[in-house]
Amino acid sequence: MRSGSAAGETPGVEVDIDSVRGGPARTLVEATVPADLVVVAAHRRTGRLGLQLGPVTHAPLHHAHCPVVLAPVTSSVGSGD
Repeated sequence: MRSGSAAGETPGVEVDIDSVRGGPARTLVEATVPADLVVVAAHRRTGRLGLQLGPVTHAPLHHAHCPVVLAPVTSSVGSGD
């Protein structure tokens, strides 16, 4: 696991980066146990109406052990379109 400041932009904010194996939803929820806050990128495909999120995003929203922030991703990078 690596840790450091948020790219040097926010002094006093520690960011942990970890690579693990397992189901993404369960692994993300387990990662919230020692966390103070989790930020999840919310990718939504164009053409969908309303706030329709996938199961990986829903898992920490309903089962996290700390507050969760959804950060909407506005770029089409990685959207499969």
